[in-house]
Amino acid sequence: MRDFLVFSSLVKSYRLNRRQRSLERSKIKTALNGLSFSVKAGEIYGLLGPNGAGKTTAMRISSGLIKSDSGDVFVDGFSIRENKTEIQRRIGFLSEDLRLEEFFTPDYLFDFFASLREVPKDTIKKRKGLLFERFGIDNYAHKQVSALSNGMRQMVSLVLSVVHDPPLLIFDEPTNGLDLVAARNVVDFLLEMKSLGKTIILSTHIFNLVEKTCDRAGIITNGRLLFSGSLSEINSQSNLEEKFFSLYDECQNKERVK
Repeated sequence: MRDFLVFSSLVKSYRLNRRQRSLERSKIKTALNGLSFSVKAGEIYGLLGPNGAGKTTAMRISSGLIKSDSGDVFVDGFSIRENKTEIQRRIGFLSEDLRLEEFFTPDYLFDFFASLREVPKDTIKKRKGLLFERFGIDNYAHKQVSALSNGMRQMVSLVLSVVHDPPLLIFDEPTNGLDLVAARNVVDFLLEMKSLGKTIILSTHIFNLVEKTCDRAGIITNGRLLFSGSLSEINSQSNLEEKFFSLYDECQNKERVK
């Protein structure tokens, strides 16, 4: 299988405010430090790491929301530095940081985002009906976002990220804040999208989600990739959780020695 999504030597640093400096004991926070890995066409890849590991930063760079200091991301051969618009046509990006305007309804927001993505009008109605029914939004379609539960808002955000039926899904913590039933619905959706040939990358800290959905996984901490390989390769030696903590503890011990 060819590489559909490629992260190439990404570096990203942030200047910290006064309060953050007191915690980090530094003026600069390096979120990504030469991050490189690839996701093959038609697979689900899990980027696994603790909070602050750099997962969300990598996802934001790949979707064009922020720029890296150096390095590049390639989607279907297009560079995010040179072809941002072309890449954004090919991706659906779901982030827990997405804030929906509270006085709009899911029905209005779907039509609005679909029109931005230049989805044909006859397709909008059909696709909205299918997705709203799939995620239980149809009963809340004409309620303002302010009246929706956090879990339902997450479902609406997910649906809005795929209005244009993109070939690449970039999902950052897609099951955060969801109850067991809603989380299962997301897992089923991801597996269905894979069966349709979509390429998917999940940023998460949940072992179970990776084990249920992913073909391969990468383990990241302190902005560096510690491991990338197949789930079958990991499970032949131990299990995902043991692999993660073995690498994480080794990395932390090295940092303490410095």
